[in-house]
Amino acid sequence: MSIKLKLLRVQAGMTLETLAQAADLTRSYVSKVERGASTPSIGAALKLAKALKVPVEELFGEPSESDPVTITRANEARARNPAQGEPRVVAGTAPGHRMLAFVLQPGKERGRGHPMSHHEGEEILYVLSGSITLQLANRSESLVAGDCAHFNSTVPHKITSQGDVQAEVLLVIAG
Repeated sequence: MSIKLKLLRVQAGMTLETLAQAADLTRSYVSKVERGASTPSIGAALKLAKALKVPVEELFGEPSESDPVTITRANEARARNPAQGEPRVVAGTAPGHRMLAFVLQPGKERGRGHPMSHHEGEEILYVLSGSITLQLANRSESLVAGDCAHFNSTVPHKITSQGDVQAEVLLVIAG
């Protein structure tokens, strides 16, 4: 509970003092609970939850939908059609998140007719394996495994796989 209490307090923008006052507890006691040196009674936990405006189970229980950390296991990641190399969503599907992450295998160059995409926000592209060409408007960059690009996604862009090895990239889009 100690780490969870501190996280909730910080997310609420409260100091130890303001939380203690709002919960009608001493600053010293709240500090001990945050450090794990003391376990609160149910009454104290109810006061803390009320002061933080969260359900009491948020302090003790399993992570709820409002948990700021989302873990996506490999077997849970969704691809519309993984056999055809469609993007696999690996993060960002929880409500309220402003980022979306995909693992994708870009196709080979499809000629001049292949359109460039653009949209609001930013992108971070990290090459997991193989090599790619990242075209940004009139600029073209070759990237290999371990290389990373961060760019404004309003700039027209496209990604193509290069070489004999199928490239795989992690793409994070923030809106």
